[in-house]
Amino acid sequence: MAIHFEHMIDLPQPPDKVFAVLADVSQTPKWLARCTGIEILTPGPLAVGSKLRYSYREGRRAGQMDGQLAERIENQKLSFCYEDKMMQVGVHFVMQPQSGGTRLTHSIDITPKTFFAKLISPLMRRQLPKQTITAMESLRTLLAQ
Repeated sequence: MAIHFEHMIDLPQPPDKVFAVLADVSQTPKWLARCTGIEILTPGPLAVGSKLRYSYREGRRAGQMDGQLAERIENQKLSFCYEDKMMQVGVHFVMQPQSGGTRLTHSIDITPKTFFAKLISPLMRRQLPKQTITAMESLRTLLAQ
């Protein structure tokens, strides 16, 4: 069973500024604590279909997931899809103009693929809200700089 979490925040910056930070994957480790880097494997600018490698650290465990940019609508939407042997992860951002700023909706979908991933899915389901909210507050701080 897939795990889904969605969180919405209002930011004072306009959608183009929010989009620019989210689309610059080199900035991701600055607002997502578990991310140690995202490498763009496809030559050229980040576009739909661009291949990515997401590196992370979870406690003492480091890992990587291969992925791609699944959707890009300038200043409105970004969606990334990542996968490893244990799970598939969809990371989605929707930006809407809101009172001179941006209403940002961030959603994550995790689909466990292995028995072990399914076994630990209740733990992931409990941790995901805190991780997502913390990441969005870190993004808020980064945008204010």
